[in-house]
Amino acid sequence: MVMAVVESGASARSGGAFRRVLRQSWLQRPLFVKLLRRDFAERYRGSYLGVLWSLLLPLLSLLVFTFFFGVIFKMRWAGRSEGSLGELALILFVGMALYSFLAECLGRAPGLIMAHSNYVKNVIFPLEMLPAVMVASGLLTLAATFVVILLLQMALGGGWHWTVLLLPVAVLPLVLFVLGFSWFLASLGVYMRDIQQLIAPLVQLFMFLSPVFYPMAALPEPLRPWLQLNPLASVIEQSRGIILFGQPPAWGPYALCLSGSALVALLGLYWFARTRQGFADVL
Repeated sequence: MVMAVVESGASARSGGAFRRVLRQSWLQRPLFVKLLRRDFAERYRGSYLGVLWSLLLPLLSLLVFTFFFGVIFKMRWAGRSEGSLGELALILFVGMALYSFLAECLGRAPGLIMAHSNYVKNVIFPLEMLPAVMVASGLLTLAATFVVILLLQMALGGGWHWTVLLLPVAVLPLVLFVLGFSWFLASLGVYMRDIQQLIAPLVQLFMFLSPVFYPMAALPEPLRPWLQLNPLASVIEQSRGIILFGQPPAWGPYALCLSGSALVALLGLYWFARTRQGFADVL
């Protein structure tokens, strides 16, 4: 009974904090946009190609993986034995784009507050906005990558399916999951500097536990429900179906994935709100 009351109270407080962040982001739109522009520009400052690297790097990785999997190992996607090399490239590209979004955000999150330590002692500044800005910046890169995927799909002779309009809906669970995890890691990185060293193996674990380079159908049946607990795995499968095969999301699994990701976002923000009071003492 006591635990139920505690959990209910924590959920209510985290829900209130989440609404506050949304309200602050809306009321302080100019600040949010300014921070977003600055974040996006700083990532490529000093490079000759600038923001073009956000498109070139995934394309270069795609060429490497397509060459090894499609040309050297003659890999064919399960259920697509007649599929072309171009189709395989697009299938891999969708998974790589979503994985790169998660990897980039989680990789930056632990050092985010320390990189903006000048904001910590500013009582007025909403620190919760920093991870949200970082995730929004990653979303811009993801959106640009999806545009490239759609253009490649058209260039390879494939038409666009109406289901592509559902892509933002399909990606929403991953955005919430990454946002919640980023709030948690951004706070934890202030108190535990070593957490940055653990991010690389954590991100690699997400890659191997997600169907980035293999289809879910290739896994043994008993393992598939467990893999669906990973939001990245579910979103990759749904997004491939939406973009490449004209398949709408499976709404039952989608609802479970969205609910779990929303819970991660609420808990991550709750943790951040409870621990931010000690940031100034540590920094």
